[in-house]
Amino acid sequence: MPVAETWLLPDGVADVLPEQARRLEQLRRQLLDSLAARGYELIYTPLVEYVESLLIADNTDLDLQTFKLIDQISGRLLGVRADMTPQVARIDAHVRPLVGIARYCYAATVLHTHPQGLSASRTPLQLGAELFGCDALAADLEMLDTMLTVLQQAGQTHLHVDLGHVAIFRELARLADLTAEQEQQLFDVYQRKAIPELLDYSTQIDCGADFLALARLGHDLTALRAGLSATAQQSSALMQAIEDLAQVLAHLQMVWPTVQVSVDASEVRGYHYHTGLVFAAYTANRAVPLAQGGRYNGVGAAFGRPRAATGFSCDLYALLGRQAVVAPRVVVAAPAGQASDLLAEIATARAAGQIVIQVLDHHERADSRFTHHMVQQADGWQILPLAAI
Repeated sequence: MPVAETWLLPDGVADVLPEQARRLEQLRRQLLDSLAARGYELIYTPLVEYVESLLIADNTDLDLQTFKLIDQISGRLLGVRADMTPQVARIDAHVRPLVGIARYCYAATVLHTHPQGLSASRTPLQLGAELFGCDALAADLEMLDTMLTVLQQAGQTHLHVDLGHVAIFRELARLADLTAEQEQQLFDVYQRKAIPELLDYSTQIDCGADFLALARLGHDLTALRAGLSATAQQSSALMQAIEDLAQVLAHLQMVWPTVQVSVDASEVRGYHYHTGLVFAAYTANRAVPLAQGGRYNGVGAAFGRPRAATGFSCDLYALLGRQAVVAPRVVVAAPAGQASDLLAEIATARAAGQIVIQVLDHHERADSRFTHHMVQQADGWQILPLAAI
């Protein structure tokens, strides 16, 4: 490769330079501290694992997003993490199997084979929270409140939350006694919101009118309840899912009055992974979610411990755009030297949060970052603004 091309990076991969890195780290610390204040414990997970541990659910999208390589020691297939949730599930199920409710949070880079949207990074810095061991709706509400708090603290405004519940489609598929192939075909139709295809398909299966009602009335829970067949209305699981959506909608409207909320009961995003409520947060002029999550009960089954679980995640790079610019800090140019009084003054200034750089030559002294100089006066070393020098 010519020298002129060795500095190029792959598509969707970018460096983070000092100014952005400083803002990013400040945001990461702020949000992790906020999650810690809510009882979420920070964990770190390995960048690579055996691929069987990373692809624990029938999640084709995650499989396609995962880079795979051969372990030079064991000869087994490894995967580079594309999502943190399977790793957290492994920890909850096997590494730290707590009895009762467990809360975890994380912030780490994941790697995708393809960007998830235009101009998206293939190396997002994923921040998220997971709650294990509680199947109550209260856990879903806590997760939604936590997600919206994180977005609010990151400076995001004009938020819109979209709610769905994959258990509704799943229960209708059970009532219709669909084969796996039929269920996948219908899932594809719902994903594409292809109503004309659904009209044709609904005449070929049991409960076809219910699937059609779900697509047409999924934005109005009252109309959806009334529009379902008597058979569907007798399903306690289906009616409970609709009631859960109604309660979540009412909660968000009461607690987060400035957030716009919409419901789409026909939403099947993450159908092969999620098991109940799903949600996504959007903001103006952005087609892909800022944050998303939902319930994924039983995700730990591959590790021998299926548990109720819910969580959300977001990309810190996406949140960074709305962060207020960090106020310039004091950057002090100190002379080189090992005098004890000089080193003591430098240590004191650094302990106070100031940046102190001992300049090595006259070129560095001219660095535009410096706001102050450290000068020796009759009463000792003093830090003075450049204008006062």
